[in-house]
Amino acid sequence: MSLTGVDAHDIDEGAPPVVGEVEEIAAHADPVVRNLRITQCYHRLSRVLAARTGGAANWCTFAVWASKQVGRTIRQEDLADTAGRLLKSSPELAAGVDLVVHGLKRAVRREVLGHAHETVRKAVVATARLDDVSAAAARGNLKVFEEIAREFARFLAEFGPDQVHDEEKIREFCAALRPGEPPEGQRYLRKAFTRYHRAMTTDDPKQRAELLLLANIEVGLHEQTRLQPEIAAALQAPVVDPRELERRLFELVLPGNRVMRWLRLVLLTVLGRRTAVRAATEQLAEQARAVVRRAVTKHLMTLSLPGGETLDLSVDLPATFPPLLAELAEPELLALLELVDPSPDSLAGTAARDWADLPDRLHYIADMFRCHALREDLLTPPFTAEQVEAMTAGRRPTGRL
Repeated sequence: MSLTGVDAHDIDEGAPPVVGEVEEIAAHADPVVRNLRITQCYHRLSRVLAARTGGAANWCTFAVWASKQVGRTIRQEDLADTAGRLLKSSPELAAGVDLVVHGLKRAVRREVLGHAHETVRKAVVATARLDDVSAAAARGNLKVFEEIAREFARFLAEFGPDQVHDEEKIREFCAALRPGEPPEGQRYLRKAFTRYHRAMTTDDPKQRAELLLLANIEVGLHEQTRLQPEIAAALQAPVVDPRELERRLFELVLPGNRVMRWLRLVLLTVLGRRTAVRAATEQLAEQARAVVRRAVTKHLMTLSLPGGETLDLSVDLPATFPPLLAELAEPELLALLELVDPSPDSLAGTAARDWADLPDRLHYIADMFRCHALREDLLTPPFTAEQVEAMTAGRRPTGRL
């Protein structure tokens, strides 16, 4: 029986990715193409497992859309614009920008300044080390994929669509996973794949839905614990260095080649006109760092779903529990939710206050898994056929990604 209202046999699962393919994708050198292929691989894993478990969402289903969102960070898509908008609207930065502009007007001819305030904001964004945010996102994307996707591929190869419940076989599968707690131990993955196996072999829709939710949260707990260093690094990456900001400003406002620019800077230093810009940039850099970090946080705490829906993770989930999961009965699921969900059977307080805080993230993620467990559109392809063809060939696809 289908969990979603769509017959699971109608899902064209295709051939599941094998372990060798996961390893080949993980070894790809271009982080942009690698992320796109990771996202597509999650989609294939998701559909195969969904076809074998009644059509409901599994951890890979949510990983598709999370990885797609991470891709925007890796490509710095919208990130610089978000930072620029916050810099423009931030009242605490207005005085600092004015001070820098005043210093520049004393140092160089006014006619070369053009849109001085916009030039200063552009220099701040260019100096904010958004490349480090991108790199941290790429590391986390790869770290999770090469570990967890490998195990999903191994699981789907071992347990086919006509699988019957086999305690010995699933025990042997889990024995290859490391004992102990995350981040190094894989105890929660062992538990999760045991639930997925039971979900594949039960005929009870209610039990299957709860087993899938339990497995999804267990994989999520392992994943988020593993990702903690990369998430913290991404949020801490924006550092606006005042010397770099000063250099970037003069590059933007002084015409000529590097030698001419250097000669002009030497003259400005001798005349004492550079001092005002330097003092102002030191003050602005400290203020800008906090604002850019807010921009990065806002960017990371956004999740785009199919149909143009966007979740703001700093706001309580705008959803409801599906009927099959409105009241829970599975004892181990209830026990796990006691650990990760401080507002049981309620979406109040799901808003994440600090995305670097692991319990804060897990609370939101557990309720998101529960609310969206039976959404059919989460199984839709994340890319067009042409885009998949390009990324499989190692090229960056065209069009909106």
